[in-house]
Amino acid sequence: MPKLSVQYRIISNNLGLLLMLYPIILLSPIFFVSFYPEEMKNIFGFILPAVFSFVMGFLLWKASKLKSSPTVTVREGAVIVFFTWLFVILFGAFPFIFIEGLTFSQAIFEATSGFTTTGLTMFTDVEKVSRLILFWRSIMQFIGGAGFALIMMGSVIGPKGFGLYHAEGRVDNIAPNIKRSAQIIALIYVVYAVFGIIALDIAGMPLFDAFNHALTALATGGFSVRNGSIGDYKNLSVEIVTMILMFLGGTGFGVHYTLWRGNFKSLVKNGEPWLMLSTIFITTIVIALNGLGRIFDSFSEGIREAVFQTTSALTGTGFSTVDLSNPMWLNFGVAMFILTSLMLAGGGMDSTAGGLKQYRIWVTIKAFLHSIKEFLLPSRTVTKLVVWKGQNKNYINNRDLKEILLVFSMYFFTFFVGSIILASYGYNLTGAMFEFSSAMNGVGLSVGITSPTMPIGAMWVLTIAMFTGRLEFLVVIYAISKLVNDLVQKARSR
Repeated sequence: MPKLSVQYRIISNNLGLLLMLYPIILLSPIFFVSFYPEEMKNIFGFILPAVFSFVMGFLLWKASKLKSSPTVTVREGAVIVFFTWLFVILFGAFPFIFIEGLTFSQAIFEATSGFTTTGLTMFTDVEKVSRLILFWRSIMQFIGGAGFALIMMGSVIGPKGFGLYHAEGRVDNIAPNIKRSAQIIALIYVVYAVFGIIALDIAGMPLFDAFNHALTALATGGFSVRNGSIGDYKNLSVEIVTMILMFLGGTGFGVHYTLWRGNFKSLVKNGEPWLMLSTIFITTIVIALNGLGRIFDSFSEGIREAVFQTTSALTGTGFSTVDLSNPMWLNFGVAMFILTSLMLAGGGMDSTAGGLKQYRIWVTIKAFLHSIKEFLLPSRTVTKLVVWKGQNKNYINNRDLKEILLVFSMYFFTFFVGSIILASYGYNLTGAMFEFSSAMNGVGLSVGITSPTMPIGAMWVLTIAMFTGRLEFLVVIYAISKLVNDLVQKARSR
């Protein structure tokens, strides 16, 4: 294990490189000024934070005094990921302050919601917001969806970024080389985005809207350029294309790569996509039947509305075709319970979605069935628990099950505590549970709690929920634990 001084020089070196690369992303909205020259006055809102990020990154990089980039272990990777997300959100919040006049807390909330692909927003009328800001919100979600700040780093430092890649929550080594894996993920992501823009444009969306919605649907982010989200278009073709993009975004990149390679034999053995499809199908039928005559005038209307909402909730996107803050929906207990549960469940592992992840749920189901099978077999029979992930055949051991149990425990504990804290601000418990689940799992569906006038404490509760939920708690806990432990060791050595 490297000495502490070397570890922090590695952290400083890689964090510095990331912050020097970040201005490329920060300045990207300026490209659209050529299409909207009236937005020229807003470019300094992006230039200033880009300069701050580069200068800070350069100072950290120089301070490390490393002539080459050593291998990043998961220990250093956790700290790098933690601080990268903090600084990326901080610098990404400044355009909201400089251009739209949001307060610091509101801007941090908006930037956190963007990079964590949540989609809850401080803007009450997005149709009056600067187009550069709308582009920036979409780009944030597109970048944050695939952990692009870190995948970009993986592309730069290659195999030495193994710890960084895995600390960010990725377990799918699509290719033996981390650099190659990052490049494959980037290719898949960009190709799907181009497909989405073209498909939405053909379906009837204006090109500006299609660009933004394709990026945020694929990132399972949910930021929209319309106040009524996808429901504003009242277009079945748009809804179908959007659902396809949401499902693609909520499916792990390993599964996509298996499909791209034409390895259908391995593809059908992956449980995550089947579990997602069956969950959407069953919950859609339940909501449609329960809402018939109450919310929906016909069964076909119920299917159309329910399938969109369940897909959006499960994939953690947050687009909607109905107003969930409407009392009819708020009092629709079955639907609220199902959507809250789907938000907790989340999409596929190594996807752009949040939540507990379908892979963990699938492993839990398989482990339960496996334990019954072992009970019924002769006592000396040796069996193995096998779960397919992409093209890989994984043998599940007790350590894997322990980690799943730990993540489940953290999620449910945080969910109940956070919901109670949010309810203490005067919101009804059902609404508080729904909104907190939406924030923690990076969904973005809202029952009306999130607003620029909400109590500052409640705003920060949701902000922290978005941040910790995106990093799945453990990275935050590991990073803070390492920092505190190292400080204690340093103090004792003195």
